[in-house]
Amino acid sequence: MQQPFDWKERYAGQICTAPEACKHIQSGNNIFIGTGCGQPQHLVQSLVEHSPHVYDAHIIHMLTMGSAPYATEAFSEKYKMNSFFIADNVRGALERGIGDYTPIFLSDIPRLFSSGRMPVDAAMISVTPPDINGLCSLGVSVDIVKSAAANAKLVIAQVNANMPRTMGNSFIHVNSIDWMVPFDEPLVTVQSDEPTEVLRKIGQNLARLVEDGSTIECGIGRIPQAMAEFLHDKKELGIHTEMFGDWILELIECGAVTCTKKTINHGKIVASFCMGSQTLYDTINNNSMFEFHPTEYVNDPFVIAQHDKMVGINVGLEIDLTGQVCADSLGYRFYSGIGGQVDFIRGCARSRGGKPIIAMPSTAKDDTISRIVPRLSDGAGVVTTRGDVHYVVTEFGIAYLHGKSIRERAMSLISIAHPKFRKELIQAAKVQRYIHPDQIEIEWDKVRYPDELEHFETLRDGTEIFFRPVKPTDEESLADMLYSLSTQSIRRRYFTHTKTFPHKDMQKLTNIDYEQNLAIVGIVPSPAGEDIVAIAQYFLDPKTGVAEVAFIVQDEWQDKGMGSFLLEYITTIARSRGIRSFYATVLPMNKAMLQIFYNSGYEIKTEFDGDAYSITYELAKRKGRGKG
Repeated sequence: MQQPFDWKERYAGQICTAPEACKHIQSGNNIFIGTGCGQPQHLVQSLVEHSPHVYDAHIIHMLTMGSAPYATEAFSEKYKMNSFFIADNVRGALERGIGDYTPIFLSDIPRLFSSGRMPVDAAMISVTPPDINGLCSLGVSVDIVKSAAANAKLVIAQVNANMPRTMGNSFIHVNSIDWMVPFDEPLVTVQSDEPTEVLRKIGQNLARLVEDGSTIECGIGRIPQAMAEFLHDKKELGIHTEMFGDWILELIECGAVTCTKKTINHGKIVASFCMGSQTLYDTINNNSMFEFHPTEYVNDPFVIAQHDKMVGINVGLEIDLTGQVCADSLGYRFYSGIGGQVDFIRGCARSRGGKPIIAMPSTAKDDTISRIVPRLSDGAGVVTTRGDVHYVVTEFGIAYLHGKSIRERAMSLISIAHPKFRKELIQAAKVQRYIHPDQIEIEWDKVRYPDELEHFETLRDGTEIFFRPVKPTDEESLADMLYSLSTQSIRRRYFTHTKTFPHKDMQKLTNIDYEQNLAIVGIVPSPAGEDIVAIAQYFLDPKTGVAEVAFIVQDEWQDKGMGSFLLEYITTIARSRGIRSFYATVLPMNKAMLQIFYNSGYEIKTEFDGDAYSITYELAKRKGRGKG
């Protein structure tokens, strides 16, 4: 019978205790500490407790989730910290001036090590026990750990039996380790907080941008967890992300994530590190569906771009009206880091069908501060430039900025800002001459966009159309639709052969109160983002409870049933709001519109004055649905 493999016996010459290993650390050394929940906690504690001979050493790390005793006043003479990403456990230390922050793209860090621009004298890492071939897995944190270990003069590994054995390019051979310290301890776990309603709304808006077959990247934070519940109905999603948490488990369980449509790494969830619960760590252990790779692969924009429909979701702290995103500081106070945001923004931008997204709540500090601002705060640094930004998502909607003018950007961002700040943002944009000086200023704190009226409808030819209330940002799209109408369609709708649609008139159609005036537009995807192909409107006289109704469909979209649907939909909305009756004026030549009214199922009353028909009907009196 074959004896079980005893790695401690085979590699006895490399095994020592943590205090013994720390004796090899020297003053002035650059000491790399392993990442995230893979931090070698026992080694870190031994470093500060059993290294009286060490002074002026430099601690290098990206993101640590365990304790950071070296980042305290008590050890300020012995250890200088340099962090690539500022986590909660060191943020206070940096604010007190203990240590430094190095802003850098995550994909560039391995080259710092390999080039010698940032020498690594010692690397303290966590690994699994070696297998019979001498291979140890780096477990939950491969990221920059693999590069740091490969370029370190001294590698000290805490061998922890609780570390999951992850697959992929995640292994280091014992020959590349100088000292192994056997010490089993629980990994750091990260609790998934219940998403707030604001985060759930952001998650819902994000899910609208994720198509079936997309490959997803999510950054750090609570937004991925909030989005996950809205992806359950998606099909054949893939994952290529620098990190993931417990949100991934429910998407695998419900069948949304299969990775079967991934362009590269087919069938595999690819990441460089993860942070989550013990359940997550148990799931990835020896699980061939998960592959962990170094940062220089996962965050390489060229690799990212090879995925079709690559959707990158990263967070911002603040964005100005031109689209500049600050993601690593609150003014002069460094708060997090650049991380992989730009890597994925640029990689997704070059993906076929890719969508780079910046997501953030619209406000901070209990709705007292807007995250969408006229200009970035003093000291705030630009992480994602206005030239890189594409989609911006808040709980109030989605703004698409890439290739848009400053005016279009400002109006789009104002439309997804918190309503209480929109008026002052418009006023600030006018001062900066970002938008028209006569731009209508609605009392947005009193006007609510009725998102419950958003609706998908399938036309009789099988085309799916998105119908929603008009927005101020629709001004140009609506004008484009109206200018595209044939002379005959313009004559039927406006009783004239020619008509112009200037800003002063169009903004009155798109800046409405959604109560006395309501407009529903039909939207289809386009290379520019989305096109308006139809609009239905009513204009209410509150004294009489009677509203004028009108609708128009772009020529190429006529005869598909859209006009019948629009009339039915806007009538249903009006009836639910207590509007008593509709009236419309229709030319005799507009037989299609007359037919839509007659087939609507309402008791239509018609009068003809020699030029046009006046049509009225009571919204409460319906005799039955016609053939439409």
